[in-house]
Amino acid sequence: MQLPVNITYRGLDKSDGIEQMVLEKASRLDKFCDHISRCDVAIEQPNHGHKKGNPFRVRIDVTVPPGHELVAEEERADNGTHEPLTKAVHDAFKTMERQLRHLVEKQRRE
Repeated sequence: MQLPVNITYRGLDKSDGIEQMVLEKASRLDKFCDHISRCDVAIEQPNHGHKKGNPFRVRIDVTVPPGHELVAEEERADNGTHEPLTKAVHDAFKTMERQLRHLVEKQRRE
């Protein structure tokens, strides 16, 4: 990806591991669309005081010229099992990959 990925954390501390995962997954988006002009990722945990059942939200905003804006959003509850934040990041990027594939197919037909 040519432009930097903007990562915003809300309600939780910055994590080098999550940041590295986001950057790796964002660089994969180039496989699906090579002319992405912007990629913003917001990671939030609105009620960070709660220990169980507190959702993580991941939102990815991508701009593809000419004027296409794509949004993928995932939410995973922290119920004490596995890694809900990494799962939310993974699922949000999978959703974005599908949207980019669909957009590129549509652009090729036009």
